[in-house]
Amino acid sequence: MSALADALRRAGCVFAEAEAAEVARHVGSDASRVAEVVAGRAAGIPLEHLLGVARFAGHDVELDPLVFVPRRRAEALVELTVAHLRERPPGIVVDVGCGSGAIAAALRHALPDWRVEATEIDPAALSCARRNGETYGFGVHEGSWLAGLPSELAGRVDAVVGYLPHVPDTALESIHPDLRRHEPDLAVAGGADGLDGFREVLDQLPVWWSHAGVFLTLLAPEQVPAARRHLDRRTQDSAPTLDLHVTMVDDDAIVRVDRSGTIDS
Repeated sequence: MSALADALRRAGCVFAEAEAAEVARHVGSDASRVAEVVAGRAAGIPLEHLLGVARFAGHDVELDPLVFVPRRRAEALVELTVAHLRERPPGIVVDVGCGSGAIAAALRHALPDWRVEATEIDPAALSCARRNGETYGFGVHEGSWLAGLPSELAGRVDAVVGYLPHVPDTALESIHPDLRRHEPDLAVAGGADGLDGFREVLDQLPVWWSHAGVFLTLLAPEQVPAARRHLDRRTQDSAPTLDLHVTMVDDDAIVRVDRSGTIDS
């Protein structure tokens, strides 16, 4: 293991020990395959793409090249979603813009009595998510956010969850180069202020939400004031009134949106 970690460290891997453990777990003692992985990491290819699998929330999901790599920070979004939904009767939860379906897989495992659906628009991610859906037991639909759902779910979705693209277009180069070169823009770019996806999902919610619907996502703390202002403007234009609740986890803001007065804050 130490020799593998040293090789990965020489290849430029900051978390060489952790990566070595993943390589050993998935590749074993196949020397030629290990050499391929080390060479790939030296070339800047994400480990998850080289292994064809990503570890997320304690579970492995298949991951194809050019598909968004699940972020560890999104595990906090899953944890808070599960804690919130466990207090409610089982219903329907949707992972929007699901990528590989990592969040949907984690929710399906943690909430076995809930129906889990997912949507995705990118063809490569859609194919990957469908395979993971077969493994973990969630449905996958092609389309933009909630618009990809079958019409039978209109007015029945109890929870919407998404690790939405939220990086402002001017900040895309701040993403780690290994990821930036191997993920599509649509998976990370959130428009001028990083909130395009947030606003688009909010616009779709009235058609799909059940009476006690809730929407959870992750934002940068500096994006929260703009998100609140957007909700305030929507409230002035139409009912129902929406509340926004924020839970800080490290440097991230986990945001929960629900109808005013329908869910305890």
